[in-house]
Amino acid sequence: MPATLAFVGDIMLGRMVDREIATTAPERFWGSTLPILRAADAVFGNLECAISARGVPHGRIRKVFTFRARPAAVDVLKAASVRCVSLANNHVLDYGDDAFTDTLAHLDAAGIAHAGAGLTPGTARAPAVVDAAGLKIGFIGVTDNEPDFAATPERPGTFYLPVDTAPGTLAVLKEPIERARRDGASLVVLSAHWGPNMVDTPPAHFRRFARAVIDLGVDIFHGHSAHVFQGVERHGNGLILYDTGDFLDDYAVDESLRNDWSFVFLVEVDAGRPARLRMMPVRLNFARVDLAEGEEARAIRSRMTERCRKLHVRPKACAEGLELDLRE
Repeated sequence: MPATLAFVGDIMLGRMVDREIATTAPERFWGSTLPILRAADAVFGNLECAISARGVPHGRIRKVFTFRARPAAVDVLKAASVRCVSLANNHVLDYGDDAFTDTLAHLDAAGIAHAGAGLTPGTARAPAVVDAAGLKIGFIGVTDNEPDFAATPERPGTFYLPVDTAPGTLAVLKEPIERARRDGASLVVLSAHWGPNMVDTPPAHFRRFARAVIDLGVDIFHGHSAHVFQGVERHGNGLILYDTGDFLDDYAVDESLRNDWSFVFLVEVDAGRPARLRMMPVRLNFARVDLAEGEEARAIRSRMTERCRKLHVRPKACAEGLELDLRE
């Protein structure tokens, strides 16, 4: 039976979003996207903050921005049926090791799977396995951001991995991919928080890396970090979402790059492989995300269409936004 998986970009529940959590119903953060997210068999995103009442900012290194959300943030995630998050990013350890271990505990207590960071290098690299409509999905998180946050035998941290196609780098990825298959996953997702901010096109070596990952046995590459969406691409039987942009935050908006524009990326999976991609345009407001409408929705679709064409991909217009048949 086919399953529908929803992929979104960065979910940042700290700072001013955290203040809203104290007085706002969890469902309201997701605006008019809520029915879409709840209709999916599972929602996957990048959780770009710690969830804790403990810790101090700049716990491991001094940074310009540090993000932490109160424990009730898990209710926001649960309201949108977020089933699994990547923790492999440059903010999960902003408030130190205590806040990080609290994050793991709060997610576990809420039944939200996670990957990409852990108490040891082994647990940081381990895939999460999620069941969605009978489909077992292996989910692996990696990042090339913030090497000081990398897990070591002495301290918890992220699954840090440079972006290159050197045999040694790919060999590091091969083990969690194979482990996900051994754990019963019929579909494997690699979620990567990679690259610099505000870049609307993946560089050539990123494209080589994503394709090599698909060749290793990953079915869906789920990219994020740039704060703006990038194009999508098929490679073999796999799907590459180069960057899914932002999804929920309190960020200032660049009026040219429009980091307040993105998509819900809905992937229909049939017979264990991605069969169809639907991209539904969204508009990020302060601490809330809604489906885009009218002229703005058309502008977002047009921007994505152009970015896909640069990758020699031509999505078609559909009632919800854009679609791509992955079986053609």
